[in-house]
Amino acid sequence: MKRFLKPLLAAAALAVLAGPLHAACYADYRARMDNPLRLHYGVIEVPENACSVGAASSIVAGRLASQGWTLVNVSSVFDESGLASRRADAGEYFLRF
Repeated sequence: MKRFLKPLLAAAALAVLAGPLHAACYADYRARMDNPLRLHYGVIEVPENACSVGAASSIVAGRLASQGWTLVNVSSVFDESGLASRRADAGEYFLRF
């Protein structure tokens, strides 16, 4: 039993350490709402497997539609390093949806 304990503990340690290494993915987008016309720019987190403009568009559109907004476009996708520079521009729509 002892000879299996060390490899098992090593594998568990690697699994714990590898967890935080996943890269978060964010998209910046423009949206609108009619009657009266309202526009906004926002930043939204998207799943890592949707970290392209095309894949993120359907996810962003769905989240916005649930609140009455229509997606105009997804401008770009980026990792956490791009968050700080977009926070002020997104204002109240920074990670809102």
